[in-house]
Amino acid sequence: MTLELVDTHCHLDIEPLASTVAQVLDRARSAGVTRCVSIGTTVEASHANVALAHQHAGVFAAVGVHPNEAETVTDAVLAEIEVLAADPRVVAIGEVGLDAYRQAARPEQQARALRGFLAIAKRRRLPVLIHCRDAYEPLLQLLRETPESSLRGVIHCASGPPTFIQGALELGLHISFAGNVTFPNAKALRELVTLVPDDRLLIETDAPFLAPQPVRGQKNEPAYVSHTAAYLAQLRGISLGALGQLTSQNAQRVFKFPSST
Repeated sequence: MTLELVDTHCHLDIEPLASTVAQVLDRARSAGVTRCVSIGTTVEASHANVALAHQHAGVFAAVGVHPNEAETVTDAVLAEIEVLAADPRVVAIGEVGLDAYRQAARPEQQARALRGFLAIAKRRRLPVLIHCRDAYEPLLQLLRETPESSLRGVIHCASGPPTFIQGALELGLHISFAGNVTFPNAKALRELVTLVPDDRLLIETDAPFLAPQPVRGQKNEPAYVSHTAAYLAQLRGISLGALGQLTSQNAQRVFKFPSST
């Protein structure tokens, strides 16, 4: 079985990746990574990732504003993101969500921004890449306002109590694990892995952050999603090839990558 992996969440626009994208992608392909979704965290980053997606085969973009930047999300910003979302290389809205850890933006502004992005995702028929940190129940409550038939997306860099993951699964969301699941002290994260059925599981790097344990301390990059995949395969008692196949199929179903990459 040929290894095929999809890094569903990275930030190719952030250094040290941004200045060496071609080499980063060469290493990714050598590791079996066939597609990457590069994620916007601001309007400027969203534009940059759309440009990267047009410049490099196998790269797709998500556009949005991180909840820590929610104070910047005006009606004009939402309109600009919606225009970007029409680009054929854009496969998701994100990363968006709620963050009560850093508290860089007021909760009410974060909620307003997220509702705006969910509305864009619904109109554009795109999935949502959701960031959630220490705001687990408020996020579920807000998402439950959205008709289930129009909600498609991913809890990125999964964390939180089991009830949060179960609630997200009940809403039809996919669950993505990053390199931190491989850390020795990540017992709680590994317990979450067991809650996720095969058809909802995704993998990511969140590069250049959260390098997995075998390369911990280095700047992360899409090639290193192979370490996370190998670890999850071991946890689930399947081969790396089988883990790659099922997560790649799940990514295709969520993001609907065009056949010509």
